[in-house]
Amino acid sequence: MKILENKVIIVTGGTGVLGGSFVTAIAAAGGKVVIIGRNKERLEEKKKEVIEKGGEALAIAADVMKEEELLAAKETILSTYGKIDGLVNAAGGNVPEALLKPQDDIFEMNIPGLKKALELNLWGSIVPTQIFGKAMKEEGGTIVNISSVSSKTILTRVLGYGMGKAAIDNYTQWFAVEAAQRFGDKIRMNSITPGFFLTEQNRKMLTNEDGSLTERGNKIIAATPYGRFGKPEELNGALIWLLSDESRFVSGTTVTVDGAFTVFGGV
Repeated sequence: MKILENKVIIVTGGTGVLGGSFVTAIAAAGGKVVIIGRNKERLEEKKKEVIEKGGEALAIAADVMKEEELLAAKETILSTYGKIDGLVNAAGGNVPEALLKPQDDIFEMNIPGLKKALELNLWGSIVPTQIFGKAMKEEGGTIVNISSVSSKTILTRVLGYGMGKAAIDNYTQWFAVEAAQRFGDKIRMNSITPGFFLTEQNRKMLTNEDGSLTERGNKIIAATPYGRFGKPEELNGALIWLLSDESRFVSGTTVTVDGAFTVFGGV
């Protein structure tokens, strides 16, 4: 029996680099994976990929910031599978207008951009949890948020993103305690803290067009004892464990997968 067999697991942001890897891993572990994203074409491609490998998948186009779309998604999931066992809040990331460039005035930051980044990374996890988590009240379930090393140590230029992920850490702990006091061990919430992985959103900041590292990319590698970026599949072990019953006494914690970046003192 596979570790997630017969479990219905939702992955928001399921067409991204990391989210897509999560989808593949959940299906390989026997889960019935629900892929949520905004791009219908990419959703169908990911669904097809899962099915071709012998997995089971449902693709639903929805924006994690729009409650009405998520409510409709929940009805589709429940009418198809009758339950929801897990949720991976992988939607998020930075937004261009929130970036502070070295030449920018620190007192002239794009406040609307910062708010957008903060809201995407915080409310983009809270809203899906409110809607899909409610379906877990009877049978139980587990929720996994995606944090960031930017919540543990200061990264220049990405204030809005860092604030959003720091808030995710607080939310993960708060929800874990509140859920435990109300439902015992039925509903758990944890998070994964990835180090640096090349994604569509950060690739241009970390690498040049020829594949060489930018100045920022070089600084990150120098501060990572492993001396390299992470590979998406290297997050999957932590994810599957947190989604499975093997971690049933674990709630309110984060699993850091960062090549020792956050514990390196530089010497």
